[in-house]
Amino acid sequence: MPDIFQQVDKELLLLQSSYPFSEVTAGFTTKQGGMSSGAFATFNLGLHVGDDRAVVVRNRQRLADLLQFPLERWICCEQIHGVRIEKVTASQSGRGVTDHPSAIADADGLYTDEAGLLLALCFADCVPLYFMAPKYGMIGLAHAGWKGTVKNIAGEMIRLWHEREHIPLADIYVAVGPSIGACCYVVDDRVIIHVDRVLQGEQPLVYRQVSPGQYALDLKALNQMLLMKAGIRKDHIYVSSYCTSCADHLFFSHRRDQGKTGRMMAFIGRKEEK
Repeated sequence: MPDIFQQVDKELLLLQSSYPFSEVTAGFTTKQGGMSSGAFATFNLGLHVGDDRAVVVRNRQRLADLLQFPLERWICCEQIHGVRIEKVTASQSGRGVTDHPSAIADADGLYTDEAGLLLALCFADCVPLYFMAPKYGMIGLAHAGWKGTVKNIAGEMIRLWHEREHIPLADIYVAVGPSIGACCYVVDDRVIIHVDRVLQGEQPLVYRQVSPGQYALDLKALNQMLLMKAGIRKDHIYVSSYCTSCADHLFFSHRRDQGKTGRMMAFIGRKEEK
């Protein structure tokens, strides 16, 4: 069965344009086709990992050209493995795009109802969550590592849309993007304690013990369960099968590459009508 993300060229996977994501530009980059070198070879899009800033900006310009979405219309956030989400507007265009300090501070999620903005976050194993409410023109993007996941950043986006933006739960769709899979992600009791706490005994378990005190954790499945717990219909959640650690020809992986690696970019935006 084909993945919900389709590779369209060496640098880029796009979220398939079936409803409800047909109105947006949404996808995930690979590590191929850029200008970075060494541990960041070649399409590193992270400004905060120690790569040459000018090279990263050139890589980002390459992505802007591929998407035909101007760099000055992107918005990035700091990504601190938290749960704060900010609604953004055109007045914040360019934040965090060519330098990391100008990114939206203390945030791991962004959303907007304005066209012409590209929400853009960096990843190297954590789970990208793409949100869409087509009837309301609302789009969102969140960064869910294990810390953000157990703090329920997925549920926080749903809460904001439902309570603050008055969007019915039945009108929200979510895509769970490429990230490290249970095949490659082993964690200890320190993590599992938080997983058990957020699941509150719900089944099925999203982890299995592989040795004493060691567990294979499925972060994508955990986020899916939390989205359903927040009231999103299961058939409104689309889950990618890509594992960023397994697919070493396609993706950077913080776990596989032992912390010294580049970053892919997840993005979502609604182009202005001409």
